[in-house]
Amino acid sequence: MEKFRQTLKVKKERAVLVAAVLRSLDGADGLSELTALAESAGAVVVDKFQQKIRRINPSTYIGKGKAEQLETRVKRFRADVVIFDNDLSPGQIRELEKIVGAKVLDRSELILDIFATRAKTKQAKLQVELAQLEYTYPRLTRMWSHLDTVAGAGGGTTAGAVGGIGTRGPGEQQLEIDRRLVSKRITELKRELTKIDNRRIREIEARHGLFKICLVGYTNAGKSTLLNKLTDADVFVEDRLFATLDTRTRRWIPAKGVEVLISDTVGFVKSLPHQLVASFKATLEEAINADLLLHVIDVSNQDSINQIESVNNVLKEIGCGKKPILEVLNKVDVVKTIGNLDMLQTLYPDAVSISAKTGFGLDVLSEAITAKYKGSELMIRVEISLSNGKIQNFLRAHGKIINEQYGENSVIIEAGLGRNQLPELKRLHPENIEIIE
Repeated sequence: MEKFRQTLKVKKERAVLVAAVLRSLDGADGLSELTALAESAGAVVVDKFQQKIRRINPSTYIGKGKAEQLETRVKRFRADVVIFDNDLSPGQIRELEKIVGAKVLDRSELILDIFATRAKTKQAKLQVELAQLEYTYPRLTRMWSHLDTVAGAGGGTTAGAVGGIGTRGPGEQQLEIDRRLVSKRITELKRELTKIDNRRIREIEARHGLFKICLVGYTNAGKSTLLNKLTDADVFVEDRLFATLDTRTRRWIPAKGVEVLISDTVGFVKSLPHQLVASFKATLEEAINADLLLHVIDVSNQDSINQIESVNNVLKEIGCGKKPILEVLNKVDVVKTIGNLDMLQTLYPDAVSISAKTGFGLDVLSEAITAKYKGSELMIRVEISLSNGKIQNFLRAHGKIINEQYGENSVIIEAGLGRNQLPELKRLHPENIEIIE
């Protein structure tokens, strides 16, 4: 196994993609997403191999016969790597590599490799390294062929004391050394990330009082493009999976008197490795602490329903399953079939259809977000001193003045105000606020 796995990277390597399913194939390209992932990692896809299996083979996952068929295809297309759209055990990878004569990676390893190449900031690099090590640690037992016993001083050497005092005995297995080194590095990474995470959490908590919006969605759905269009954030954008891993937060004014913070997050994907979800949880704190989630959906993708489900599953995993969500149907300018768009609009009648690239529908999106920001409208009556310009300015900026009754030293104002703005008004003026039924 060590012969092929000097590196898990697939940049510029010729790849054969494999999908093994336990149910019948419906004729669709079940490898379309794996193809995008492989190409995003830099591989050149030379062949695809979809196979129905009755059961998972404990040795090779797909069975020896199908593995031999795969060997033929690897030789025919001179492939360097075989990438499975399944998660394999180390033993299955080892047996497959013996048969096909090429490096074998599973879906999780490919995604981890992509994240490693995309990580730019210190935090992202630490998060990816932690995810890789946590993925590798329980798999060390059967992953490498060098797990031999390291001889101690009395372990067969002629001198009998090569290692000096304290090294005599049966020696230490290389496996134990590897595990100890990996465990130590995991501890160091968690300690470093905890410091960074605490700083980020303090930054988020410091935004108390501001309405927080978080962009979530499947990778390549157009979140960063939307953030750039709304706020001139200048976030890196490219038509590839996981183009950005780092969170960006910007101020945005969707309407007069309405100021919010809007954040981008790492894109989700089907079967996102649990290690990545865990290590990027601090990055996803933006979603956890948001007042509103904007779920950006790529309507041009025919698999959008499954993508929505994948995103919702990750949101539930990080504790955001019950957050207020506004669905945003993006890329209507390149939608391939109107039927898919109509279906999504029927399923999500409150969704807003936009094109983040052209700007279509962004005015409607701003209005929808403003409505969410304000909440349902209340009629309030407040009596304040004539000299209290702060309250008057607040009501004119955030509400709608209905009536004003001036007295000798005070004024009674009746106004329409969003329910979500009431706590801020009470903070500025805790007394003499009456809600009119």
